[in-house]
Amino acid sequence: MLGASPPFSDQVFSMKQRELGRTGIAVSEICLGTMTFGQQNTEAEGHAQLDMALDHGINFIDTAELYSIPPRAETQGSTETIIGSWLKARGGRDRLVIASKVVGRTAMPWFRPDGEEARLIPRQIRYALEGSLRRLGTDYIDLYQLHWPDRKIGLFGAGGTTFRDLPEETSVPIEETLGVLGDLVNEGKIRHVGLSNETAWGVSKFLEASRTGLPRVAAIQNAYNLINRTFEIGLAEMALQEKVGLLAYSPLAQGYLTGKYLNGARPAGARTTLFDRGQRYQKPGVDDAITAYHTLAREEGIDPVQLAIAFVTSRPFVTSNIIGATSLDQLRTILGAENVTITPELEEKINAIHQVHSNPAP
Repeated sequence: MLGASPPFSDQVFSMKQRELGRTGIAVSEICLGTMTFGQQNTEAEGHAQLDMALDHGINFIDTAELYSIPPRAETQGSTETIIGSWLKARGGRDRLVIASKVVGRTAMPWFRPDGEEARLIPRQIRYALEGSLRRLGTDYIDLYQLHWPDRKIGLFGAGGTTFRDLPEETSVPIEETLGVLGDLVNEGKIRHVGLSNETAWGVSKFLEASRTGLPRVAAIQNAYNLINRTFEIGLAEMALQEKVGLLAYSPLAQGYLTGKYLNGARPAGARTTLFDRGQRYQKPGVDDAITAYHTLAREEGIDPVQLAIAFVTSRPFVTSNIIGATSLDQLRTILGAENVTITPELEEKINAIHQVHSNPAP
């Protein structure tokens, strides 16, 4: 049975809230991302982060069946399990907006029974959702997102296309995927549908399909930060005009915008040091752009982390800014960005840097 959600006009939390698409659901302008729970963060550390987030007025939590990161068979689903144990201990499910995701097409063999290739087909989506509900210990998910498309598309900054050896007609039809999601909405197991790592073409096709009575997508979760503003090219207008707002992930570019990886540095315990998964942010021009933004932050007397976070939150097409941390100190610094205002003068200076160092890490 669906829990009650505060109406959009009811400001229950101190943090500013924005409407999730056209759903009438109010979400905090900062969302707690949790993909470190289960590898870089223990259960106790995950609970502490969730407690701090709620204390600061966050009511929006994002997770996925894929997590924790990096993807591993032995830790798959661990993040949802940690959130679930926290929900069981703390209660208050009806005061939270929880988002999760189903993986798109992948050859990783541990998501589906007997190592079957994961696809966005009805029986697999049902299987994935039931697993997420079980791990979270809830009977519904507020926003259920397609983690990435089933069709050929450049993903996660790789450029070009993926699944090069597969003909386009093997993609699962959007109507088929939306159809089962609509059934799950009618069954009360999910409330709304979202996309992730999607293109303007993809969003337009999902919106077109929804005109036949299928669920309308409420949001799109894509990367967006100071060194990757590609969302502004096409997708931002769609987000505003169609009210399919951005849930911006990687606002700190996987920690690269903190400056801790400048000049090839690899601090102990950092994600790239541990897992060597930062190739998206190791491209020509990235260090120069980060250095320029750090120089601006120092000149303005602003913490560079808070400048990066505040910029993303300030965009009119952003519904919520998905932050992540591996320590409470990091989380506290990030949350302090709510005290930073991106004035027209500061935005002009940011845009001047962007003009010179445009999207080095798309």
